[in-house]
Amino acid sequence: MKRQVAAVLLGGLLIGSFLSGSVLARANSGAPVTASTRISEASTMSEKKSAPGHRSVHTASGRISYTEQGTGPVALFVHGVLLNGYLWRHQLEDLSDVRRCIALDLLAHGDTEIARNQDVSVTANAKMIKEFLDALHIDQVDLVGNDSGGGIAQIFAALYPERVRSLALTDCDTHDNWPPEAFKPFLAMAAAGSLRGTLETMLSDKSVYRSPQALGPAYEHPDQLTDDSIEKYLRPFVRTEQRTRDLQRFLAAFDNKHTLAIEARLKTLKTPTLIVWGTDDVYFDVKWSHWLADNVPGTRRRVELQGARVFFPEERWQEFNKELRAHWQVAQTTASQAAR
Repeated sequence: MKRQVAAVLLGGLLIGSFLSGSVLARANSGAPVTASTRISEASTMSEKKSAPGHRSVHTASGRISYTEQGTGPVALFVHGVLLNGYLWRHQLEDLSDVRRCIALDLLAHGDTEIARNQDVSVTANAKMIKEFLDALHIDQVDLVGNDSGGGIAQIFAALYPERVRSLALTDCDTHDNWPPEAFKPFLAMAAAGSLRGTLETMLSDKSVYRSPQALGPAYEHPDQLTDDSIEKYLRPFVRTEQRTRDLQRFLAAFDNKHTLAIEARLKTLKTPTLIVWGTDDVYFDVKWSHWLADNVPGTRRRVELQGARVFFPEERWQEFNKELRAHWQVAQTTASQAAR
């Protein structure tokens, strides 16, 4: 009976609407960093890679939670709606031999804590990223974004181009495709006050989360997504009533005016840019990868991953990481040559 109720709930509210969501290497001593490192005693570190560290730093926008692994130039990973920095775990582990990899939790997501009246729009998140980097005394980053995090990455790069060493965009909100048409029923459901019930339904029955009526279509292989991953993504949203309200405010603030406002600046962005796009993404059609390639003058390479869907950085991380390594190397070589 419980599953029938869940199916009715999500079938009515989510059908066709839920594809997109979807050890500190040492910060300078002056940064107000709070350590809460949780490293398994059973974990072992290779000679080239450190273990991941979970920390937080205070900014004007709130206490921003993040996970960090590795040393070297900083690579910053930005997730999308309904997820958190856990999305990038494979990037942190695999790329920590060449980068100080940082995956933060956006405003209204994960373990990040904010005031009740904190602006949580995508532009506010882009400004938070600047505050975050300032707090950690990080001048430049290799910026990587997915889903709405890719839209935030575009806004950040357009507003603060001097802070971006290189840019990598995956399937994400672009130009006036924000929010995507298929996501609007979910936004309407949240606005109607059913967000918490929907989240609790998916948490109580993980098969609902993986179903075609919920996040299943966001993955090539939803059956391979573990219960633990679903817990890590959704549980923070229902820890308190305020956290649920914060997510609802984040959703309510979705508006393509944010990306349209920075379009002129985006069209002058010469930062070395990589675009990697899944071809089987209902929310973010491959045509948007062409739009970005045509409008961001710094674009160096556009890659299509056949059959991939919006969360391919999690599912097909080996292919994506290979592209990131090559992109970073080319960008670094180009910068070195220009500095001579």
